[in-house]
Amino acid sequence: MSATAAAPDAGARPSAADAPTVGAQAFAGRIAFLAAATEVAGKARERLVARYGDVPPEQAAVIVALGGDGFMLETQHRFLGRNIPVYGMNCGSVGFLMNDYREEGLPERLAVAQAAVLHPLRMIATTADGRAEEALAINEVSLLRETRQAAKIRILVDGKERLPELICDGIIVATPAGSTAYNLSAHGPIIPLGAELLAMTPISAFRPRRWRGALLPNKAVVVFEILEPDKRPVAAVADYTEVRDVQRVEVREDRSISLTLLFDPDHHLSERIIAEQFTV
Repeated sequence: MSATAAAPDAGARPSAADAPTVGAQAFAGRIAFLAAATEVAGKARERLVARYGDVPPEQAAVIVALGGDGFMLETQHRFLGRNIPVYGMNCGSVGFLMNDYREEGLPERLAVAQAAVLHPLRMIATTADGRAEEALAINEVSLLRETRQAAKIRILVDGKERLPELICDGIIVATPAGSTAYNLSAHGPIIPLGAELLAMTPISAFRPRRWRGALLPNKAVVVFEILEPDKRPVAAVADYTEVRDVQRVEVREDRSISLTLLFDPDHHLSERIIAEQFTV
């Protein structure tokens, strides 16, 4: 779901000259700058720290993450459960979750930024030796075949069998924020923020050949049972946490944890998710 603050006129980009100064002082001297391990991001951090100062993330009113979408995910995972607002500036390649990089007027930009509140998926993966491993995913949980042979997976939703056998390279459960990532590459649907839905998308489904996936309520509990796990081993991945040789994987949204991303008013995540659907 998303929470939206007041925005200026549609299409107007706030600048240091015309942005409201009310609230800007709340961020001055209380910004933590984190940078990806690249030369571009590192130098950007040096310039911003020289201009605005820097505090430890635990003392910050906001974290400014400098990098690409991968670094934004790393930052969110690092501070899961603390709900410190994170404002990203693109120093990477894609930058779907990032704002444009500009050094001037940063406290004013933060003061008028809009918030997108997200909830991660919780994955509980049971391995072949009986271990239960948990991990959180902001984008998606994916099951992937480990060998040359396709996986065979049984799918249950809220305790009811929906597919007795899916033969595939894998399958994805994606959040709205993650629906434009791996899910979109696998031809899954894009989900607007606030739709309270999850996308379930197969990867190279062989049987049933015509099945293209499903949209599920965000309260759904999804269980994947691996068929023939010795012959057809499967790995489960929550964003970048991988568990190998799984036999059963449970996925559900964890609404006890909130993540807050900040965006410039004309660069909000909801708008970009909608615009992405009209990209040709």
